[in-house]
Amino acid sequence: MRAIITGVGHFVPDQKMTNEDLERMVDTNDEWITSRTGIKERRVLEKDKPTSYMAVQAAKTILDRNNVPADELDMIIVATSTPDMMMPSTAAVVQNELNASGAWGFDLSGGCSGFLFALATASQFIETGRHQKVMVIGADKMSAVLNYKDRDTCVIFGDGAGAVLLESSDAKDAGIEDFILHLDGSGAKYLNIPGGGSSQPASYETIDKKLHCICQDGKTVFRHAITGMADVSSEIMKKNNLVGKDIRLFIPHQANSRIIDAVGKKLGMNPDQVVINIQNYGNTTAGTVPIAMSEAYQEKMMKQGDWILLSAYGAGFAWGSLLLKWAMD
Repeated sequence: MRAIITGVGHFVPDQKMTNEDLERMVDTNDEWITSRTGIKERRVLEKDKPTSYMAVQAAKTILDRNNVPADELDMIIVATSTPDMMMPSTAAVVQNELNASGAWGFDLSGGCSGFLFALATASQFIETGRHQKVMVIGADKMSAVLNYKDRDTCVIFGDGAGAVLLESSDAKDAGIEDFILHLDGSGAKYLNIPGGGSSQPASYETIDKKLHCICQDGKTVFRHAITGMADVSSEIMKKNNLVGKDIRLFIPHQANSRIIDAVGKKLGMNPDQVVINIQNYGNTTAGTVPIAMSEAYQEKMMKQGDWILLSAYGAGFAWGSLLLKWAMD
């Protein structure tokens, strides 16, 4: 039994925050942001709407497009670093909003690699034969955890959600082919949200110190991300007897255009093989890969039988690569 992607969809908020908008909020400018990150604008969800709102919209897009009743879903996995609340899971909220009465599910916290980890996890549930339809969602409302006085982080992130529907198939030459995932907890100090958990529960002090906002050592993360994504992507291609020219599309985590360019070159990819949309959305954390995949499908950038390579690097440090053969027309 193979796990194949039969539907893709995404949702981004209407409200845009441009680099010029940020110039009025923090000591930065368009040239500085663009040259260092490649970002021109990002989307911001309304304050009264949670991460689950975007996740539900992305999932509904797929269900409606594929004419799949929500109660046919067996499972929902939501990859997110910005859950609606500590409990219950955002997956529970999504399940209720979709009326997916037959599905169980959970949240997966893998930072920017969350969607990749969730996709690999879901594929194994399907390969056991126990599940037929699994909705995998990557969604983050990063505006809820940003300190808009910290120019090193607030210029990078945006809000958005992407999703895929995984189904079981007897096809031997389609679907999730392989994945390699890594975790190095020694990197936790370089990218985290310190406050709000059991280590530093919410208090006046944690709020005053902005500990509920994302903290990042950008230079360290940048350096590790290039090496990590390039190495693991090279490893999975070599393992499956593939080289750069065999890959139709490389869909990397959208953290920084310089990282994406460097990794693409290390893999021997041409620019038309690499999907980049960071200029429009910034880093939506777990949302970047599925949003990019959804847009690539809409723009007819891949066809049935194409090799697609995914890769991501994020908090943890958590990183990995996933190889799949596209199954949709």
